[in-house]
Amino acid sequence: MNRVRQAYERIRQVDRPEIWIDLRPESDVLSEFASASGPLAGKLLAVKGNIDVAGLPTTAGCPDYAYQPSADAPVVARLRALGAVVLGTTNMDQFATGLVGTRSPYGAVRCAVDPSRVSGGSSAGSAVAVALGIADLALGTDTAGSGRVPAAFNGIVGLKPTRGLLSISGVVPACRSIDCVSIFARTAPEASFALSCLTSEPLGGPPALPYRLGVPVELGPLAPGWDAAFSAASHRFAGASLVPVDISPFLAAARLLYEGAFVAERYSAVGSFISAHPDSVDPTVRSIISSAASLPAWQLFDDFAALESLKLAADEVMSSVDALLLPTTTSHPTLAEVAADPVGVNSGLGRFTNFANLLDYAALAIPAGSVDGLPFGVSLIGPAHSDHRLSAIASFFGDTRKIAVVGAHLSGQPLNHELVSRGAVLVSSTKTASAYRLFALDTSPPKPGLVRAGDGAAVEAEVWELPVSAFGSFVAGVPAPMAIGKVELADGTWVPGFTCEPFAVSGAQDITSYGGWRAFLS
Repeated sequence: MNRVRQAYERIRQVDRPEIWIDLRPESDVLSEFASASGPLAGKLLAVKGNIDVAGLPTTAGCPDYAYQPSADAPVVARLRALGAVVLGTTNMDQFATGLVGTRSPYGAVRCAVDPSRVSGGSSAGSAVAVALGIADLALGTDTAGSGRVPAAFNGIVGLKPTRGLLSISGVVPACRSIDCVSIFARTAPEASFALSCLTSEPLGGPPALPYRLGVPVELGPLAPGWDAAFSAASHRFAGASLVPVDISPFLAAARLLYEGAFVAERYSAVGSFISAHPDSVDPTVRSIISSAASLPAWQLFDDFAALESLKLAADEVMSSVDALLLPTTTSHPTLAEVAADPVGVNSGLGRFTNFANLLDYAALAIPAGSVDGLPFGVSLIGPAHSDHRLSAIASFFGDTRKIAVVGAHLSGQPLNHELVSRGAVLVSSTKTASAYRLFALDTSPPKPGLVRAGDGAAVEAEVWELPVSAFGSFVAGVPAPMAIGKVELADGTWVPGFTCEPFAVSGAQDITSYGGWRAFLS
């Protein structure tokens, strides 16, 4: 009960009325929350305004389009059956046409972090409700990136599942053939668990380590500082082998979504309503959808042929990696910048998102730090039904710690698996400073003991990088007389590494002259 009161107090505190199209009375939510049961009990859910919620009008961001659904959309019904409680329906770019969150008569949705910036869209209110701590989970839709761009702009997770995995029944269509219901959460495990609650299909397990992460050889123009932020983020995936890839077929497919005939499907969805009620529709949305009415049928078939060719090329790239890593979007515009150029600014935001549904890929947008005080996000892209694999890869993202090894944890040695199984990746093969002596200890399996000494020499070493989350368990498993201390490397840097209690080398064979453990064994 306190969670509900906390949420409504947060709503009053942040004073962001533009988040909501319809907010349920607090008393109704309290009553449903009290009787909720199941694995999602205690979770509050926000639902994008183009998804049916029984008892609330479905507007798709257009009041004159509103209708009263007779039942929850299947995705909503399933989450409620498992204990989630709906707070209300959230604001959106009208008819899910936009990546900015400003094309709505209910007001422009502002970024959770900086109110002068756009929230991203079209699932704007859903993302901000989660980012501000009001909702625990939220549903959006994603045709061109509407479930991922808002996640990036607000520092949360946006999961766009495999196309067709979740029912789009009870959802006002944008492009019905490629629309997806998406999930917002504050962490990847929460989003992945919500997806598991919605489907029982097998969605791929964790990749073998080390896994291959495709990174583009060329990204194109990005906001200042974003190139460096992306490069830094790519090196924070523990256990990853970075593979340079050409993403030109992906980008060419992305351009087809709005520059080709596929936009005609938007006219099929709501064009007749717009023709009959032009003054009820946002001018930018009206222009985009109405212009599709005159597209010739032959162009659509040409675009299908082009897409088929591009998918073959993109699939070949995808087959060489376990996932593709991209910036989620290209920049974070201000409300003023979007107002000055509503189409141009919006169009640039979909460079790395527009292709996913056309090519039938799964995607997961995760926060990856900040640039100039604003959230920065990256996305993992994988083939259809790789949804859980992407979540597993996301779990490897984070801060890392280096550790120097000189014996049984070296590559190919009996205990190396203790590093690899924790997502560690080899950073360098090097030597210690000329200040150590190495001894063969009487242990099982055999191990060397490294001791700093005034008459020491350089000893072969490897430096591995471990996720912070795994570092503690690795160190806790180190048996006496081994210890983790500071080890000086040949380049003068100091890193945590394997050392040995001095008492343990008494009577042990000094093998320093071999230059390293592997040389001694051979």
